[in-house]
Amino acid sequence: MNRRTYLQLCGAAVCSTAFRICSKAETSKLAMPGPYPGRVVAVESAASVHGGKLAKDPIRSMLQKGMCELTGAPAWQDAWRQFFEPGDVVGIKINPCGYPVCTGPEVLMPVIEGIQSAGVKIQDIVVYERYRSVLVQSGTMKWLPAGLRVMHAAEAYTDIQTGIDGYDPDHYVELPFVWPGLDANDENARRSHAALFLSKHVNKVINLPVLKDHEAAGVTLALKNMSHGMFNNVNRSHPNTNLTRMVDFIPPVVSAPIVRNKVVLHILDGIRGIYHGGPVLQGEQFMWEAKTLYFATDPVAMDLIGWRVIDAKRVKEKFKPVAENIPDGYGETVHRQPEHIIAAGKLGLGEWDLSKIDLRHVAV
Repeated sequence: MNRRTYLQLCGAAVCSTAFRICSKAETSKLAMPGPYPGRVVAVESAASVHGGKLAKDPIRSMLQKGMCELTGAPAWQDAWRQFFEPGDVVGIKINPCGYPVCTGPEVLMPVIEGIQSAGVKIQDIVVYERYRSVLVQSGTMKWLPAGLRVMHAAEAYTDIQTGIDGYDPDHYVELPFVWPGLDANDENARRSHAALFLSKHVNKVINLPVLKDHEAAGVTLALKNMSHGMFNNVNRSHPNTNLTRMVDFIPPVVSAPIVRNKVVLHILDGIRGIYHGGPVLQGEQFMWEAKTLYFATDPVAMDLIGWRVIDAKRVKEKFKPVAENIPDGYGETVHRQPEHIIAAGKLGLGEWDLSKIDLRHVAV
């Protein structure tokens, strides 16, 4: 992403449609952009991947270093205690699709250990993914520790997603566009409802996105892992290759109080990434070992950095930046919209000005 393109996107990045939010949540001092707005910590370890396999001990060390660097805490447990305490029910929004570039045990298990170190009981930790079928197909269910709870909102993916079983009728974002062919007078066609997991079962959430490009959104990082992973009726944001509404959809949904007040920490898994053809790996040639984890309470700042990382890799591999990509057989969307990140910043969800981001590189 060059400066000219970035400035053009800054000027264009506003939600072009009116929206209405029906959602309440207890105000939190940890609400996005959290206690460290604009701060992103990037922890890199050459030892995190060995022979194509993730190495759990180096990754655990990366998590320990990253949490301490983000918070300024002297020890691992102290860092986690800035976010969690006994009595909390903590949800973890994982990203298990796109094997092998997905949430695996090497990252998730030490995150669970960190939450427990703050005094949270294992039965008060909930691992969540929107679709049960994805949890099963990814094999995640086989290695999660005993006692931990697992939740989903729907059984499996469908094109039309207006049913609200598994979702909360009292928490929604209403937008004036629907999936093509649906009745615009149907309120459920205009609304995206929050998963019951988010509204009823947890009081805090950790967001664990993965470093990937995306055919419609440009990139799928912290913001999209929340908007499209914790709400229904999301397909209307990109129903076909000629119609993309990511910039109108993602920022309002993430700004809903039920999200903004509950999601308190973001850890972006960039050990392995996808730089083209994502979010599902379409060829081994598009996967790369970035060997980095990113830490933030500010999802906008995190996503801006992740976007730059993906663009740098794309340019190195002779591809156009995501905002300038053209259909090529691996992705047919005419207009990718990574500017949803800047628009989210303009809604107050985080720092969208690159010059004001405090990026801290650490090697372990």
